Amino acid sequence: MAGARRRKQHFSRIHAFSCGKASFKGDHSLIGGPGFSRVIYCNDPECFEASLRNYCDNYVRSTKYTLATFFPKSLFEQFRRAANFYFLICAILAFTPLSPYSAVSNVLPLVVVIGATMGKEAIEDWRRKKQDIEVNNRKVKMHQGDGVFEHTKWMDLKVGDIVKVEKDEFFPADLILLSSSYEEAICYVETMNLDGETNLKLKQALDATSSLHDDSSFQNFKAVIRCEDPNANLYSFVGSLELGDEQHPLSPQQLLLRDSKLRNTDYIFGVVIFTGRDTKVIQNSTEPPSKRSKVEKRMDNIVYFLFAVLVVLSIIGSIFFGIETREDLENGKMTRWYLRPDETTIYYNPKRAAVAAILQFLTALMLYSYLIPISLYVSIEVVKVLQSIFINQDLHMYYEEADKPARARTSNLNEELGQVDTILSDKTGTLTCNSMEFIKCSIAGTSYGHGITEIERALAWRKGSPLAQEAAEVEGQVKEIQEEKPSVKGFNFVDERIMNSNWLNEPRADVIQKFLRLLAICHTAIPEVDEETGRISYEAESPDEAAFVVAAKELGFEFYERTQTSISLYEFDLSGKKVKRSYNLLNILEFSSSRKRMSVILRNEEGKLLLLCKGADSVMFERLAKNGQEFAEQTKEHIEEYADVGLRTLVLAYRDIDEEEYVEFNEKFTEAKNVVSANREEMIEEVAEKIERDLILLGATAVEDKLQNGVPECIDKLAQAGIKIWVLTGDKMETAINIGFACSLLRQGMKQVVINSETPENKALEKAGDKTATAAAYKASVLQQIAEGKQLLTSSNENSEALALIVDGKSLTYALEDDVKDSFLELAIGCASVICCRSSPKQKALVTRLVKTKTGSTTLAIGDGANDVGMLQEADIGVGISGVEGMQAVMSSDIAIAQFRYLERLLLVHGHWCYRRISSMICYFFYKNIAFGFTIFFFEIYASFSGQAVYNDWFLSLYNVFFTSLPVIALGVFDQDVSSRLCLKFPLLYQEGIQNVLFSWLRILAWAFNGVLSATIIFFFCIRAMQHQAFRKGGEVAGLEVLGATMYTCVVWVVNCQMALSITYFTYIQHLFIWGGIILWYIFLMAYGAMDPNISTTAYKVFIEACAPAGSYWLLTLLVLITSLLPYFAYSAIQIRFFPMYHQMIQWIRSDGQSDDPEYCNMVRQRSIRHTTVGYTARFEAKSKSSKER
Repeated sequence: MAGARRRKQHFSRIHAFSCGKASFKGDHSLIGGPGFSRVIYCNDPECFEASLRNYCDNYVRSTKYTLATFFPKSLFEQFRRAANFYFLICAILAFTPLSPYSAVSNVLPLVVVIGATMGKEAIEDWRRKKQDIEVNNRKVKMHQGDGVFEHTKWMDLKVGDIVKVEKDEFFPADLILLSSSYEEAICYVETMNLDGETNLKLKQALDATSSLHDDSSFQNFKAVIRCEDPNANLYSFVGSLELGDEQHPLSPQQLLLRDSKLRNTDYIFGVVIFTGRDTKVIQNSTEPPSKRSKVEKRMDNIVYFLFAVLVVLSIIGSIFFGIETREDLENGKMTRWYLRPDETTIYYNPKRAAVAAILQFLTALMLYSYLIPISLYVSIEVVKVLQSIFINQDLHMYYEEADKPARARTSNLNEELGQVDTILSDKTGTLTCNSMEFIKCSIAGTSYGHGITEIERALAWRKGSPLAQEAAEVEGQVKEIQEEKPSVKGFNFVDERIMNSNWLNEPRADVIQKFLRLLAICHTAIPEVDEETGRISYEAESPDEAAFVVAAKELGFEFYERTQTSISLYEFDLSGKKVKRSYNLLNILEFSSSRKRMSVILRNEEGKLLLLCKGADSVMFERLAKNGQEFAEQTKEHIEEYADVGLRTLVLAYRDIDEEEYVEFNEKFTEAKNVVSANREEMIEEVAEKIERDLILLGATAVEDKLQNGVPECIDKLAQAGIKIWVLTGDKMETAINIGFACSLLRQGMKQVVINSETPENKALEKAGDKTATAAAYKASVLQQIAEGKQLLTSSNENSEALALIVDGKSLTYALEDDVKDSFLELAIGCASVICCRSSPKQKALVTRLVKTKTGSTTLAIGDGANDVGMLQEADIGVGISGVEGMQAVMSSDIAIAQFRYLERLLLVHGHWCYRRISSMICYFFYKNIAFGFTIFFFEIYASFSGQAVYNDWFLSLYNVFFTSLPVIALGVFDQDVSSRLCLKFPLLYQEGIQNVLFSWLRILAWAFNGVLSATIIFFFCIRAMQHQAFRKGGEVAGLEVLGATMYTCVVWVVNCQMALSITYFTYIQHLFIWGGIILWYIFLMAYGAMDPNISTTAYKVFIEACAPAGSYWLLTLLVLITSLLPYFAYSAIQIRFFPMYHQMIQWIRSDGQSDDPEYCNMVRQRSIRHTTVGYTARFEAKSKSSKER
């Protein structure tokens, strides 16, 4: 069937949709005006008129830089960092006589730092570029002229080109459907990449172009399309097609969007109308933002603070220097005669003391630059790249089935992973696998099916659950049966009472027969026969519909053929004989979100008219006849049980129709569906309402919207970590709510605040056509519902009850308006769960922006489709799921993972470690630079603020590069406060990142104080010990070069040993770097001191001849080291003993051997559970609590 032309199928005869009909009323009258000025010359993109339009090409890029913008944009990125900009100024001043050190020693570190960071940026962007190249070089068949179609690259398409897209291919641009392999020019489109929905959308070309079935048909085809300009609205389109002398209105029914996929149709022909950045999917995305973590932004503030300290020190020094210089010549007498002030340069001229003070200020700015660590940024870049490699190589986040590891596409945000407060998640393809499984059913008041859902499994294995033993037994039985029979996609039903025709022995076999027959008939699926194997598969509009047809087939009622007016089955009669039956299909009353049901009207072989109906329990029970409610109570109980374990339920019912009633209905139905007006849908619903009544209940189905493996467990751990989880989906409200229950974001007993605009009053206003009044009414309705929700929130907080907020897309439009969004956010933040349904990509991005900007907390967005791109880019961290469909989300993400469950390890383990490592690393960096910088300042006091450096030029330059930087890098890469196992076992540990306790201003200032204290001890011990004492055997006192080398030795020892005290997880690399850094200093001092005095200057043989032979040098080093570390050691001992942080408590638990004590661990974990916590653990606790209260 897939290879040949499909037989003619007149879907318009039975479906409620209007076959390609539209009118020039309403919006079509705007064509040609502002916003509706686009003109497309079909099949003639090179014509003169088309060239004047100058539409963009079809090349799409997701890179941050281009070849032309890399250097200017990347340099801007580097120098917008406060520290780098400051060092640039210092580098420029180093070439002037003001410099206290040589220019080369100052410029070289800056070039290395900037070069390394730009190189990293270039490598990351090149990866994005390669993905762009892959997408842009995909091939599609394009009309080359004379009816010949040849493969062309996507990027070479132009507006007006005719393309032929074949089954299971993505559309390369936004197209207008001209014709398809079906006679009536319909096609099925999967838009999961755009709106997250897996159900297939039915599209249909205009009658005027529907006959263009062959390649040769386009040899002389010419037409002109006039339509709206490029915009971001996925669900509307206005245009007209001019063919010959006739004009035909175009609607969304003919629009095929880029990144959606052709399904269940051999091929389509379409004309390109929007290309590249003009396509609706790209219009919904935004430029890749330059994201910076909150830690890095605070780090800039610390740099500003240190710069302010530096300026203050420089001002103090310049004032004192000016006063001292002015007093060098007093009444013609030279106070400091040895400086020869009478023959000095402008820099020390007593007659121009003010100028000398200003010049000294500039010198001091350069000299004290060592307060600000130049290697901080490059060290952090190196650490983040190495952290990213660890994330990429973590086997616990490797998805073997698809051969996909985790991939950190940018390393800028590693520490942000440890501070996530709110996760905003897509649903389809992110939480779910895009597959439904028929797992249970209730027929004639009896429940069938022993399958265990994810939720039941999660609850069963909770400690003390009575379900545990039962679940184990059931799972054992299910596995035995499944091993005997190969698994079938969509069917996970196990119950010997019904399977293998055993239903014939059940008391109500007649009802079971009608139930299974309804499953096999009441749908819009199309069967496809594999020509090689003869096996039948089904293409359905939604995965749950496919699951019903597959279930009917597996239980003996096999749907095998559909024609324009009939549907054929193999089924069993009540005698157990398999028979072939055909039913005359008269009408299909389609499912819609307002109707919440679907019906088919058919005539059986006996000529009897039947209406078969399936729908949500909320609309079905009220439509039952008095004599059709025999099993209503039992069925309701079963539905509640199914819903409680996260299953999606539908009620099945039927009725007999007499001939007269059907004739009257069919007339009205045909009349309603042929109407071309705004209220056409309402008219169809009214007609359907009259016949869908007096139904006889058969039972209910329960399908599992199959979650990805480990989703409930992952959500449970993230919720215990104190992370709030929002779901933003393009799906229907009912579907989203069911998934909410399935993954325990919602639970029974949790009050739901539903903000829904679809009220009868609003619908009536919309029908009236007054757009202003309608918008005002919608907004007022949303405001009222938000106000009611806030009142409910206040009372629920007093009673410690959890609330869930559920919002539909239309309400969200008004909730995000400037004067409403603050109230909406206040309500949303107070709720335990938030689910936004029918959200457009733009709305997802706006909700993300609202949470990020108004709360100031770290947001993480996770999704797998092109409809999630805006949300991923807007969030602080964007995580793309590298799933089965498309790569748009991954290409726009910061981190890519293969399954949602890996988010648990990514945040709770890698996030926590990265946050702790980077925070500790930055604090330590500032500590060691303050300790070093203040020794320079203290010496300046002794040197009358003259600008004389106590250390050699290269001592200054290499301090941050060689002698103290490698241990910090090792800390940032390897340190662990607790193991990955304990990170996952005690999720509350993650709160340290959310509350930012490890990088608070108090902690930063404490480290700064420690630095000043260390500098004070080092300087004053050294100066007092060496000022008047003989240093060498010959009685010589220490000179400047000896003092500088001794103080520098003390600084290197103190800061490296401080690092050793700070580390909680030692590796041999850390030992190598810490003690190796100290040894390297001695080697450098000997090697550099052995060089020519013109090169080594003040370091010439200072170690060999002066320091090493002097016992006081070694004794002083030891004394300073112990004295400097003593305050930190004492503070740490008191803090751990009396004010332990959470990670220190867990370290205690581990060292006491209590980390494997279930009772003790459970007691500690209870601190994670609050009344607003979601997840199955909280669900179990809430259920236990309510049971006790009863």
